[in-house]
Amino acid sequence: MRYNLKNIFLTAIATAGCFMAASAADVIVPPAAHHAEHSDLIAAQLNIGNQIKVQDTEAFLGNLFPEEEEPEMDIYEEGWSSNMVNCYSGVSVPDMVTLDVSKFHMPTAPTYMTSPYGYRRRFRRMHKGVDLKVQIGDTIYAAFDGRVRLTKNEGRRKGYGLYVVVRHTNDMETVYGHLSKFLVKPDDYVKAGDPIALGGNTGRSTGPHLHFETRYMGYAINPSAIFDFNNHTTHTDSYTFTKSTYMNARDYTPDQATYAQASTPAKATSAGGSKYYTIRRGDTLSRIASRHATTVSKLCRLNGLSTSSKLTVGKKIRLK
Repeated sequence: MRYNLKNIFLTAIATAGCFMAASAADVIVPPAAHHAEHSDLIAAQLNIGNQIKVQDTEAFLGNLFPEEEEPEMDIYEEGWSSNMVNCYSGVSVPDMVTLDVSKFHMPTAPTYMTSPYGYRRRFRRMHKGVDLKVQIGDTIYAAFDGRVRLTKNEGRRKGYGLYVVVRHTNDMETVYGHLSKFLVKPDDYVKAGDPIALGGNTGRSTGPHLHFETRYMGYAINPSAIFDFNNHTTHTDSYTFTKSTYMNARDYTPDQATYAQASTPAKATSAGGSKYYTIRRGDTLSRIASRHATTVSKLCRLNGLSTSSKLTVGKKIRLK
């Protein structure tokens, strides 16, 4: 049987046209009906103001940092026993003083912040340090040169647990809490970067971390005012303490408020007028200095290093 292909093709087109016309007619909605449907949709929308409650928001924020069961007790104000005399009690503290923080070492290997400094509404008290993620047994380092003033064990579930207080040559003190083991004893002199303890989960803690405080004459300075924890360095070579601003952080990088491990580009970067370089495999101080038109002595001064210091791949080193 022979078919006329042309006639079949024309018939198919005509049939499709009729179907499309019928379909279009079916979906045309009269204006009145359209307005009614629109009104019904608006009426069905929920008032978002009734869905988000302050209590729910506070509960959410309170769960952001699960490793902190409760801010630690202030060892300078609460439970200060005879072997923990607050040597600054009754001492006049200047309104302003500039502290040298250039010869520093980060208290941990490159890590990230799990809980910031600040007031905890649900506990109605201050968290006077920052919590840095470590594992049990990780090395904890002295932040600056100084002498160990105190090593103390507050008990299994109390306060800081095992902690160390170091008095530094720049008139600051640093506190290291929730440790698992002491590597120093009172009156030991330590240099910036010397191992002083091992990380742990002792005291009032729900997970391994380091509670780290920076203080001047008893005033708990926000550590983020001194250290840039994302880039593992100090913001500047000096920190000016004032009674009106010591609780404020300094923010020279866009993601400073993000408490998660930051990525580290393998090139020199700038922040707040300073310049940094991420250490690569095979780098030495002399090689870094020659590439960036600086000197080994300047790199050592800016980063609290010695010419024999071991460089850690992935860590940022300050160039200027």
